[in-house]
Amino acid sequence: MPLYLIERRFAEQLDLTDEAVNAIQAVNADVGVHWLFSFLSADKLQWYCLFEAPSPAALQAASGWANLPVEAIIEVDRLDPSAFVSA
Repeated sequence: MPLYLIERRFAEQLDLTDEAVNAIQAVNADVGVHWLFSFLSADKLQWYCLFEAPSPAALQAASGWANLPVEAIIEVDRLDPSAFVSA
């Protein structure tokens, strides 16, 4: 499944509860999106979230239902540095 990086801008750091994460995961599952992990910028204004998803449209739908902003969706490929290290 394709990988996508979503850039989200927030005025402050999100404080996610177990309940909120479960609700987001339920919405994601409905459209076939899998949230892998997220990074928070040092200034705590931007989130970068990595997802497996069938399409950018599925990510837009899940984000809209979860009421989360989307600044950009970028399709990415995984590059594993260990693949370049000889044994």
